Amino acid sequence: MRIITGTARGLRLKTPAGLSTRPTSDRVKESLFSVLNGLINFAEINSVLDIFAGTGALGLESLSRGAKSATFIDAATTEIIRENSARAKFSDTSTILRGDCEKILRRLAKNSAAFDLIFSDPPYAKGLAQKSLSLVAELNLLNAGGLIVVEHGAAEILTSPNFELVRALTYGNTTAIKIFERNLPS
Repeated sequence: MRIITGTARGLRLKTPAGLSTRPTSDRVKESLFSVLNGLINFAEINSVLDIFAGTGALGLESLSRGAKSATFIDAATTEIIRENSARAKFSDTSTILRGDCEKILRRLAKNSAAFDLIFSDPPYAKGLAQKSLSLVAELNLLNAGGLIVVEHGAAEILTSPNFELVRALTYGNTTAIKIFERNLPS
């Protein structure tokens, strides 16, 4: 697993041992960021949130492409994210939070945090993809015009009355990604 392009291009990321974490493959990440490049200008992204961050690959890729800051949330891999962030020279622009994602999201909302780009890549088939999408909407964590990218099992169905589906991508029989945009008030 590596950073694809930008200031940290080619950097190999440390990954956790074992199969408890399922990092987004380079092929899927490259395809996703190709789509995102057509939707946003990373240099205009002030804040990225990477939920269920794992290695931190999605948030770090965003920083490498010009996003100004990233917040990473994971219950188990914060030391790996911290090491990857330091190796990519993004320690100053990274905030790494360890713990239960829902509790941390609620704490961020109480502090009026909002983000331009949110990634949610939870374990598949546990209902966490829909739950994270619903929480982001409920807590108003996505800035107007912002995007939320949710990676989930291909068999899972995601819906949200608060977000408009921009793109749906499927990779084989196991992985799907949905990109939603926050609906602007009429």
